[in-house]
Amino acid sequence: MTKKEIVNIVVSKTGYKQTEVKKIVQLTLDAISDTLINGKNIELRNFGVFKVKTRKPRQGRNPKTGEAVPVPQRRVVVFKPGLELKLKLR
Repeated sequence: MTKKEIVNIVVSKTGYKQTEVKKIVQLTLDAISDTLINGKNIELRNFGVFKVKTRKPRQGRNPKTGEAVPVPQRRVVVFKPGLELKLKLR
């Protein structure tokens, strides 16, 4: 699903103008991104939790040559679904 599809769903269910909904969706996504960039978690009740985790540096392997390649430490976003979402996915 794309951002445009989300905007269209909200427009069809609320009757608000598409330009207004697009701004609100973008502001929401910006707020989520900024919070994660600052290393904080986002908990959306009944939906799930977005967390930033740090992956340790490790040794990878080049599949063509088999040569060992160092993979540096990096931060990644992980999502853990909430109970209601888990139940709906069953």
